[in-house]
Amino acid sequence: MLRIHFTSTDLQNIRVARQPDPLWELVCSVCRLETGQGPLDFGHWRRAARERLSQDAAAGRALGPLRTLIPAAGYIPDFLTPPVTGGGLAAGLEELRGTPRTRLTRELTRLAEARPLPAWTTSLGRPGGDGLRSLTVALGTYFRTLLEPYWPHIRTAVGNDVDVRSRALLDGGTQALLAGMGPLARWRAPVLEVDYPTERDLHLEGRGLLLVPSYFCWRRPTALADPGLDPVLVYPVEKAPLTVARSTDDGLERLLGRTRTAVLAEVADGGPRSTSEVARAVGIALPSASYQIGVLRDGGLLASHRDGKYVLHTATLLGLRLLGTGSSSGAG
Repeated sequence: MLRIHFTSTDLQNIRVARQPDPLWELVCSVCRLETGQGPLDFGHWRRAARERLSQDAAAGRALGPLRTLIPAAGYIPDFLTPPVTGGGLAAGLEELRGTPRTRLTRELTRLAEARPLPAWTTSLGRPGGDGLRSLTVALGTYFRTLLEPYWPHIRTAVGNDVDVRSRALLDGGTQALLAGMGPLARWRAPVLEVDYPTERDLHLEGRGLLLVPSYFCWRRPTALADPGLDPVLVYPVEKAPLTVARSTDDGLERLLGRTRTAVLAEVADGGPRSTSEVARAVGIALPSASYQIGVLRDGGLLASHRDGKYVLHTATLLGLRLLGTGSSSGAG
């Protein structure tokens, strides 16, 4: 368990990243690629990635050093995930290239305690060497080959989660935001108890906390290993498999029915909605709205999340994709 200790100052300085962070998604995706974890969530992506790697020599070469530095379990060097700046992949890689050699040596020494490292890792950060440049090239190649084609879907999933967190914050403040992190974490003021593979305490000491929603993070949150760095908690968002769903040429109304299509489109267009909000917008009775939402949720087209006394519904990636290819609702 990870216990994150807040002060009153920390509670005033909680932030939520509004976009997926490319390097955190990259690091987490390498872990998912190397294991069979999450067969429903990641199985399609994993099969497509392995096929692409077998056909793209440059991408295959890029994965080699990443496998060395990113084990599927255990310690991962913090320098691979520099502070979230909102500047995208290029900004993250530029900051990574500037990692001081003393920090590289410290973190790679810790990694070497758990697994032997090849000789090339000693060149990272060496004056006049190109080790870090080569590493950032590999990271960029991997991202463009295996993540960029899916980035709109990843961004949508993260955006749906940010909407839910934002509503909690607006309605109930930071206490409600932290309480809404269940079941991944439990808020017992002033401590956030996080499901974590090891026993650890993190004292924020006035630095605040950045929450980073992630598509490829799986089952439990993760954090930077060095308690001296700016505190970050990366957590998994609700997701649909990275697949491409297609409706029939006759449109969604023949596939789902007029009422069900209207419910799906309303939730997709309006963001997180309660059952009563959907019923009023579509013009149907509350029991009917509840039934239609249940059918769409069972079909993987809607997801539901409890937010205080309300249950809010959002369209999954599969639902959004269906609307984008088979409906004129404009909810891409």
